[in-house]
Amino acid sequence: MPPPAEPADSHNDTRLIVISGRSGSGKSTALHVLEDVGFTCIDNLPASMLVSLLEQIRQHRAQEAPKIAVGIDARNLLGKLQQLPEILAKLSESGIHCEVLFLDARTPSLIRRFSETRRRHPLSSATVDLKQAIALERTLLDPIAAIASRHIDTSNMTLHQLRDLIKKQIAPGKGDAMAVVFQSFAFKHGVPSDADFVFDVRCLPNPYWKTELRAFNGNDQPVIEFLDSQVDVAAMLADLNGFLSRWIPRFLATNRSYLTIAIGCTGGQHRSVYIANQLAEQFRPQFGNIHVQHREQDN
Repeated sequence: MPPPAEPADSHNDTRLIVISGRSGSGKSTALHVLEDVGFTCIDNLPASMLVSLLEQIRQHRAQEAPKIAVGIDARNLLGKLQQLPEILAKLSESGIHCEVLFLDARTPSLIRRFSETRRRHPLSSATVDLKQAIALERTLLDPIAAIASRHIDTSNMTLHQLRDLIKKQIAPGKGDAMAVVFQSFAFKHGVPSDADFVFDVRCLPNPYWKTELRAFNGNDQPVIEFLDSQVDVAAMLADLNGFLSRWIPRFLATNRSYLTIAIGCTGGQHRSVYIANQLAEQFRPQFGNIHVQHREQDN
């Protein structure tokens, strides 16, 4: 999807967020959060109705820039999902700021959520079981996933964490700058699907192999002191600082709302946590809207 065209009058700029993703990934939660912060929200809107909907809203709210969030997913039988990229491209050309937020989760997490809530998957039937329905839904939503400006993996998130992320990163206050997220993770649990940059710090000295440090993590002073004393750790931080100092402003200049920088180690407990914390502290004075997430510890 091409970048949004710059409107002649930014005061009248309309913002459209399309929320999509597989059932059980948290789309309803995202819509509710956006509604709470002033968006007009519509769930399960046929994609072909987007243009006429926006025209009506803009006509009735001529004095302010409308903010609209629509849910479009596999239930969108009349929506012609294959045409959505073309529809959004035309809206962008008309001066509407379009974003696509795609929420997803790993299949075992989705199966567990449906089992816990006893909800029926919208694509399941007498001949299609839950696992098959989840796989089918991924295929149907591929056209939307391919154009998404933001992917969020909710596999390890609580509802509270998802609400907080949406509020801070997707719909920040008017005075907020681009949200920069430093996220630690464990490679053995998979790379975060929403990461813009991924850095591997498994080459650094591992506190896990120090018996006296094994019970601590990268937030704890004993591990911090150990990693502070390592020459390779200091060199890695210096290199990452130099790289990100050059490229974060480039992303900021494109009017992005968020940037996720993922730092991975083996278990997501020591090195990645320490590095993520250090980078956040280094960049917080320059970019105020800084967030830190430790995926393996925030569950």
